[in-house]
Amino acid sequence: GGSNAAGTIYHYLDNPDVKIILAEAGGKGIDTPYSAATISLGRPGVLHGSYSLVMQDADGQIIEPYSISAGLDYPGIGPMHANLARKHRATVMAINDDEALEAAMLLTKTEGIIPALESSHALEKVDFKPSDVVVVTVSGRGDKDMETYLKYMNGVGADNTSPKKESPKRKSQK
Repeated sequence: GGSNAAGTIYHYLDNPDVKIILAEAGGKGIDTPYSAATISLGRPGVLHGSYSLVMQDADGQIIEPYSISAGLDYPGIGPMHANLARKHRATVMAINDDEALEAAMLLTKTEGIIPALESSHALEKVDFKPSDVVVVTVSGRGDKDMETYLKYMNGVGADNTSPKKESPKRKSQK
């Protein structure tokens, strides 16, 4: 989640040797109406007294976001994260539901750690060399997401299809 990520990266903001990568909830894809990728899809606006990026329609009305993770389906983003993206200090990636679920399964199988779905989004795009030092925030407990994980393990993907099958839309994007 945003506050956990902020706590992790805060001390590195002024260190140009540290690459900051933020993951946001892409839902079923940022090209669908089912996403919570506020940095990718939002526009400047005010939500709950904070001026930042907000998912809104042309009239400025809040758009209901979607994420498989209940902790990430919020139509706004903290000003710090929006500013880091605007200044290109952070790389932001929208991670879709199936990618987050696959990353959670991999961490669980390889390390025995069951991450919360929120953290699973950050696990998806960690690419590094063996000599790199990588810090990943794994916050929350995955036991609260067990029902979702079990459905996925039983062949039901985030979009209620088999996680091994690609949708025709995804194939056409390659």
